[in-house]
Amino acid sequence: MSTSPATIVAGEGVAAAPRGRRPRPPRQYTKQSRFAPLWLLSPAGIVILALIVAPIVFLVYTSFTDYDRRTLFTGEYNGVGFQQYIDIFTDSQFWHSTILTLLFTAAMVLGSLVIGIGVSHLMTKLGTVMRYVVTIVLIFAWGMPNVASAQVWGWLFQPGYGVINWMITQLRIFGDQTDLSWWNSTPLALINIWMLVVWQAVPFIALTTYAAQTQVDGSLIEAARIDGAGEWRIYFSVILNALKPTILLIAVLSIIWDFNVFNQIWLTTQGGPDNGTATLGIWSYLVAFNQFKVGSGAAIAVVTTVMLMIISGFYIRSLLRSGEDL
Repeated sequence: MSTSPATIVAGEGVAAAPRGRRPRPPRQYTKQSRFAPLWLLSPAGIVILALIVAPIVFLVYTSFTDYDRRTLFTGEYNGVGFQQYIDIFTDSQFWHSTILTLLFTAAMVLGSLVIGIGVSHLMTKLGTVMRYVVTIVLIFAWGMPNVASAQVWGWLFQPGYGVINWMITQLRIFGDQTDLSWWNSTPLALINIWMLVVWQAVPFIALTTYAAQTQVDGSLIEAARIDGAGEWRIYFSVILNALKPTILLIAVLSIIWDFNVFNQIWLTTQGGPDNGTATLGIWSYLVAFNQFKVGSGAAIAVVTTVMLMIISGFYIRSLLRSGEDL
């Protein structure tokens, strides 16, 4: 009995090719196919280079020049080295804006997280219909443009005919507050801007943490109840611990957004009164476009960016560590 070559090869441990099919030849990668991913990514890469990389490079370059009002008309400017950075570091207003930015960012992030996480937990206790209603309301509040919300907020707190001043007066606790000007007092202006930013940030935080909380393993909660833990202990020890990666991610995003808050401040106080609400972003804009010291404004923006990268780096590191522990 004769043995076919295919059987002999298969007997030696090499798989025989199935009958009726030819083995596929190895795929040949041409030069065009190797560069295909680069061609597909090139439109997005061009946009990133034009809208992000190029402006950042120009910003850093401008911070080392005396770019000012004269340059806008003549195009002439001179390199000054680190003089712009020396000037801003010796400016008391820069340090006032830096401290204000750090403290105000911490207050906004903390307030947004506490209220947003609280709203998300309350949503888990609501019925289906009411939960949908709250979700729709949150989405509408979140989707409102910053410019429109800042304008409406200014009307609500307007002296003379603002609804908020009228409501405070109707309480008959603080007397007649109809003509109270929230924007001419630094503490009141900061409180007002804080409420506006937190109001806009809560919907995103609430919906995100609610979605994460619905994915918490129910067996962990049930085991905690069997061990005799109360609802508050379950929430702080089980639920919040499971939500830690999500909360850290939201904290990083909130720090980036709140550190760069501009529209809400500019449209309500423009940094006033007496630069009392001028954060680093506002102060950079005022120096560059009101005083026409574009080089100094660019230096402030570069320092602000470096500070934000350092602050965010700590949270990103914590986020990556928490992901490795899971």
